[in-house]
Amino acid sequence: MSLVKAEKTDKNLYTLEFSVDKAAFEAAIENAYRRRVKRISIPGFRPGKASRSIIEKMYGKTYFYDDAINEVLPDAYENALDESGLEVVSRPEIDVLSTDDGVRFSAKVYVKPDVSIEGYKGIEVERHVHNVSDEEVDAEISVIQSRNSREISITDRPAEVGDTVFIDFEGFCDGIAFEGGKGEDRPLTLGSNTFIPGFEDQVAGHNPGDEFEVNVTFPEDYHAEELAGKPAVFKCKLRSITKTELPALDDEFAKDVSEFDTFAEYRDDVKAKIQKRHETEADRGVDNALSDALVGKLVADIPEPMFEAEVDSSVRDYENHLRMQGLGLDLYLQYTQQKLGDLREKLRPGAEEQVKLRLALEKIAELEGIAATEDEINAEYERLEKLYNTEAEKIREMVSAEVVKKDLALKKAMKFVRDNAVIKETECHCDDKDEDNDDKDEDNKEAPDGDKTE
Repeated sequence: MSLVKAEKTDKNLYTLEFSVDKAAFEAAIENAYRRRVKRISIPGFRPGKASRSIIEKMYGKTYFYDDAINEVLPDAYENALDESGLEVVSRPEIDVLSTDDGVRFSAKVYVKPDVSIEGYKGIEVERHVHNVSDEEVDAEISVIQSRNSREISITDRPAEVGDTVFIDFEGFCDGIAFEGGKGEDRPLTLGSNTFIPGFEDQVAGHNPGDEFEVNVTFPEDYHAEELAGKPAVFKCKLRSITKTELPALDDEFAKDVSEFDTFAEYRDDVKAKIQKRHETEADRGVDNALSDALVGKLVADIPEPMFEAEVDSSVRDYENHLRMQGLGLDLYLQYTQQKLGDLREKLRPGAEEQVKLRLALEKIAELEGIAATEDEINAEYERLEKLYNTEAEKIREMVSAEVVKKDLALKKAMKFVRDNAVIKETECHCDDKDEDNDDKDEDNKEAPDGDKTE
């Protein structure tokens, strides 16, 4: 098995010619005969007893060639690739050129492009750090407070805004019960504005056991046209009332939800953790800005197979993410009424950016002599071992040292770019409140039956 020649036939496209000698090809043909002879029926011979010459005489000399070629091709191609020294980025397009004296192949392959990059030192970017506001801290603590709340039953007063009531109801228009207007023991938080306008206001003030009527008018744009704009009467019974009781924000609360003895210490810790998140987001923003800058500075004629391979990888990652959520890719595409081609098109821009960024960082690593040390490679394997809770030997079988070495070099190259960047710190004051949620549109209200209007 040997490389005959490697010829550049187009930009980033090479044609390799390689051969398998007659003896090796003959041995592969004999192996193919032995594997298949028992399944070949020849008149006058018991199954498996016909000689190879008899079979070839009946079916042709090349009868076993396909199997033999499939046997010798993988190793022959790999050996030719090693001899060529090319860094291939596509699947080979294989042709059989001759089977006269052994077998001769050609393979068209795309190789990694020549790239250039300048100006990767001293890139100017801004690092936006958000100062932690008291509102952010309060909101974070409020979430924990809500998680530690409890529901208490109210029996000594009427229902009021903020309570959750459990009611039976049946709706009537023009004295006739309408479809979907009936519910039993239905929970409703007063003041949530989830039912049609006016309903919750008329429930407030009633006691458990009260039976009463609620008079409302359906919105003009109500989804059920036969009810839109019409007055309705709901006959209701209030079964019970509950109220969410929040724990007091004091030292006891801090002891219950944290390792701190005082609420002041706990609050400071919450603030520090939020600040750390903001710092991480700021660092991520710097990396994104630097990545965009590197992609813009890269000069390369990138072959299409590199992009397609990265899209393939992105689809696999997407599929794995869906599986973690208990959803298969086919079912996801069915639910979202997409085709696989639609998903690939959606992932394509990100895939292109990844290919360009990787090429840029590889070139920077080459120019700056950046490489991973043995200690760094071993440390990375230890990290992967702990991350996946798998033995080191299995990790090394799954991820080659060469792959780990390349990945670490890319990370070090990115760190080099960051360390040599001109980063301007800017402080931001952000308000996490969503003003759009303050005004609720009436056509998002629920009817008493729980159906959302359209």
